[in-house]
Amino acid sequence: MPRYAPEWLELREGADAAARAPEVLEPLSGFLTANPLVIRDLGCGTGSMARWLAPRLNGPQRWILHDRDPGLLDLAAARAPRSAADGSPVTVATEHGDITRLTEGSLAGTSLVTASALLDLLTRDELERLAMACAGAGCPALLALSVVGRVELTPADPLDTEIADAFNAHQGRSDHGRRLLGPDAARMASEAFRWHGMTVRTYASPWRLGAAESALTAEWLGGWVGAACEQRPDLAPRAEAYLRRRLAACAGNELRAVVHHSDLLALPLPTGGTP
Repeated sequence: MPRYAPEWLELREGADAAARAPEVLEPLSGFLTANPLVIRDLGCGTGSMARWLAPRLNGPQRWILHDRDPGLLDLAAARAPRSAADGSPVTVATEHGDITRLTEGSLAGTSLVTASALLDLLTRDELERLAMACAGAGCPALLALSVVGRVELTPADPLDTEIADAFNAHQGRSDHGRRLLGPDAARMASEAFRWHGMTVRTYASPWRLGAAESALTAEWLGGWVGAACEQRPDLAPRAEAYLRRRLAACAGNELRAVVHHSDLLALPLPTGGTP
């Protein structure tokens, strides 16, 4: 299933919601004083971040959903929440285009920038521009569910580590001339936002997949092993048998997976503060 297919995004939404770190809400709330809040969701997909976050924030909100796929934008807008935690209205607008070109001027009047499962798809320069834009605009950023390159499967298999290493290398590949950050993205984002004078907090946000998530686990396994083999074709003969074993265990409710992610909250410093 393609990474950005609506079916995949919907399949993972429950695991994403369970993994998101609610601890971000308390430190974030002190910075969200505008009325209404203006929240930009970069690479919004089907809008899962808005469905999770908007009902947890007080006050009227205007969400601006950004994506390069107009079909996903339509889905996200149609399924957006309509009320905040205190019953205030939530309105939605969409912007179709390249999210990697946002500037300080683009973020003028923005209360918060959010994104989910996005950082690993950026390059170093694109991440740098995002951090610089947020810092220049004095705009907090909540960047959730970034892969960190660690997977735990129970029961273990001798091929787990080799598959994981090949997958991580695939995530950091060059894509049409763009060198992706892959599993280094969360660490590099922390460094970039701090470099630009923002305070950074990180939170663990792992998927914990058991019997109830077997459909997601099976789909994730196929993509995980497939990417590993794309990176290292020599793995294919062993990986085919490995995937059969893993899918059989998943179908028998015998497989558990923890896929580690990180949530990052970057906050502007108070006037006169120091990093």
